[in-house]
Amino acid sequence: MKEMFFEVGRELGRMGLVSSHSGNMSVRTQGGMLITRHGAMLACLKEEDIVEAPLVGRIPDASTELVVHQAIYAHTEARAILHCHPPHAVLLSLYLKEINPIDAEGKHLLGKVPVVEVRNPIGSREVAQALPPFFGESKVVVVRGHGSFAIGQDLREALMFSSALESSSKILYLALLLQGTLGRPVGGGKP
Repeated sequence: MKEMFFEVGRELGRMGLVSSHSGNMSVRTQGGMLITRHGAMLACLKEEDIVEAPLVGRIPDASTELVVHQAIYAHTEARAILHCHPPHAVLLSLYLKEINPIDAEGKHLLGKVPVVEVRNPIGSREVAQALPPFFGESKVVVVRGHGSFAIGQDLREALMFSSALESSSKILYLALLLQGTLGRPVGGGKP
């Protein structure tokens, strides 16, 4: 199972879906989960970067997003969760209330992707409460200005949804740019 963490982490780095020390991922186990530790470099994970965590409660080394992973597992059938920072999806989340892919693959794999706005977007109970209901209809959700959370039967499937989101977001961004219709960020402020 850890080999899949290493493989998906390398792909996240190769695809530019995380910066050097951002993002996290987990896999549900019989007694809890395996999750990347806080501050791990996903593109070059080591054995010690993957820690065991409970489905309820904290442990000191786990990712700051542990509470969000716990909430998603508690309210879905997800077997794996991938949180990354796809740049075009994050950019669009500043302008759109949902990301509606215009390319065929994005429409097929993703449908409409919800954009959730919260006051405290990083590792907060607010995110943990806001996200789970959206996974009834979507396999990936974007937290405005922060990043995406994707669920799957394993980390490879969650990566598929995450990479499809970024690809579709890039196509949509370029189309909106060509049309000149991107407009102002949600809330009327500057990004």
